[in-house]
Amino acid sequence: MDLPVMPPVKPMLAKSVARIPPGMQYEAKWDGFRTVVFRDGAEIELGSRTGKPLTRYFPELVAALRERLPERCVLDGEIVIAREGRLDFDALTERIHPAESRVRTLAERTPASLVAFDVLALDGEALLDTPLEERRARLVEALSGVAPPVHVAPATLDEELAGEWFSRFEGAGLDGVVAKPPGMGYRQNERVMFKVKHERTADCVVAGYRLHRSGPVVGSLLLGLYDAEGVLQHVGVSAAFPMRRRAELIDELAPYRMESVAGHPWARWAEESAHESARLPGAPSRWSGTKDLSWIPLRPALVCEVAYDHMENGARFRHTARFCRWRPDRAPEDCGYGQLEVPPVYDLGEVMGL
Repeated sequence: MDLPVMPPVKPMLAKSVARIPPGMQYEAKWDGFRTVVFRDGAEIELGSRTGKPLTRYFPELVAALRERLPERCVLDGEIVIAREGRLDFDALTERIHPAESRVRTLAERTPASLVAFDVLALDGEALLDTPLEERRARLVEALSGVAPPVHVAPATLDEELAGEWFSRFEGAGLDGVVAKPPGMGYRQNERVMFKVKHERTADCVVAGYRLHRSGPVVGSLLLGLYDAEGVLQHVGVSAAFPMRRRAELIDELAPYRMESVAGHPWARWAEESAHESARLPGAPSRWSGTKDLSWIPLRPALVCEVAYDHMENGARFRHTARFCRWRPDRAPEDCGYGQLEVPPVYDLGEVMGL
């Protein structure tokens, strides 16, 4: 491979802001795997955000890119999987599997798409120092008439339209809106873009915690919600605390600590078969590897309010939830899924035909 921009490339990043900033180029925020695509003739490499290749996990996409992309180019984009009119991040994570046979089966069952939103090199020209507005024009021209599963991400300079996208597209599984300075070059691994994500709050049962890797202080709180059958389901964690606060939490949680997991709603967490019928902490994951997933059980009597962006498949928090406050006025049994706001369904096909 011999391109004017060579792997690895660390993608340009975004920092969170509360409101859509004015005077920007706006795009939807896709919920997938960020990738930088390198194509030099028959050679194609999909680089991840960390620089490690994703190529082997998406053979059907590699074949499509070989047919549809310019002969020599470097693109920034997102690998996504759509099912039933919504983005499906779970289906995407299933692809990171060591068995090639499993990857190929999933490639046929749930094929992936590429949403391209930037071009870093085209033919023999590097575009890293070219302003975004010019790169966008080059991208649209280079991929004019491109066919699925390759798509050009919609973009606009209209702040009002970006606000409409922020409201509507969530129902199709998108994350929010990204705002990019139109006159800026491509700055690798720097948070120079802006992202506005959805945030809501929920009251959750704190049913356990994990210790921090640095020592005997709280690393994360394990959060639960009761389902319609009255079963406490593990829905995620809250983990961003200053070190001093982590130490204070040990004392605050001490009155609720159980001597063993016996009698706890998640008592069977260590049994792999138990995860098939319930959401429990410590679920087997290819991401966790040899990571210690043990946790300290608490009586499910403590309630906290957390902020979250959205739910994955209506079952768990997609990202780490942000701790807001304790809720001593709330009964744990009232902390159910029914309190969660469900965005109106919006067909992903209306966004770009995925």
